[in-house]
Amino acid sequence: MSCVTAGGVLGAIDRDRWNVVALGITTDGRWTVASDAPEDWVIADARLPAVADGGETVLLPVRAGDTAWRVEGRDGRIRHLADIDVVFPVLHGPFGEDGTLQGALELLDIRYVGAGVLASALGMDKQYMKTAFRDAGLPVTADVVLHPGDEVSTHMAQIEALGLPLFVKPARAGSSMGISRVDDLAELDAAVADAVLHDPKVLIERAVSGREIETAVLATTSEVRVSPAGEIVAGGDHDFYDFEAKYLDEGHVRLVCPTDLPDAVAAMVADYARRAFRSVGAEGLARVDAFVSEDGTVTVNEINTMPGFTTTSMYPRMWASAGVNYAELVQTLLETALSRRIGLR
Repeated sequence: MSCVTAGGVLGAIDRDRWNVVALGITTDGRWTVASDAPEDWVIADARLPAVADGGETVLLPVRAGDTAWRVEGRDGRIRHLADIDVVFPVLHGPFGEDGTLQGALELLDIRYVGAGVLASALGMDKQYMKTAFRDAGLPVTADVVLHPGDEVSTHMAQIEALGLPLFVKPARAGSSMGISRVDDLAELDAAVADAVLHDPKVLIERAVSGREIETAVLATTSEVRVSPAGEIVAGGDHDFYDFEAKYLDEGHVRLVCPTDLPDAVAAMVADYARRAFRSVGAEGLARVDAFVSEDGTVTVNEINTMPGFTTTSMYPRMWASAGVNYAELVQTLLETALSRRIGLR
């Protein structure tokens, strides 16, 4: 899904103001030069685009403060690629959104868009993300954490106390990968096994009945802004907003922006989004997801420090409802990143 987000950003960047160098990471971890044509990064016939291995390997700078990036060809020869001023790391999930890439860029004093190392790591790990939320006084769902090697049976009393239905989630995964809804405890072992395929640490959460509400946060050096709330309405065969509903079966999902909430509830959602953003120390952008029950109770679900950023994703659509278009978002994020202090935050 990162490739589709990259396509959206590539299509929105003002090429008169920015010289764009597109880099991709192949499935086996090679950094390579990629196409900067937006049309090469779209979903076609329900298939996600992927980075092709062209044989060249991108080499990061060798010391802090060096802006020169290089490329090693198939023949072993190294050539200068570009002097990079700022990186827009449109990567979702592990190794892109979890602080690892951000740490590499920090070591080299390279400016980049979005959250720093700690905020990225907290936002990716649902256990510690919720710890930060609780410390900030934010309401979150009750859960049981299964650490690597834990047996479901040893935690069954706590799991049963959560009640049904349950959601079983990898603690550190993106794009709703590996998430299952459990309506019968007989389904629990299979759901945990599926989650473990994505992360050895698993969260088992009490399901919250309510509307799925999202809020976009945009932070510059001078202010933190919160968008009007949007709402996800999943239909068809989707019990919740899973990976397929997000990216491959959009015809059965309605994204309502802005959504209709009572003024007091809308204000609470916005306040919680701002507090969630600050609780993990996020920067630049984030999407905060919450549930709103029939009685107006708001429960914070999670924060995404590099949210889906395609032209049809909720983050840009929520800002569009506030009069901020996609290109303006990209420009603001790049300019903010350029003005940030580099090195220790």
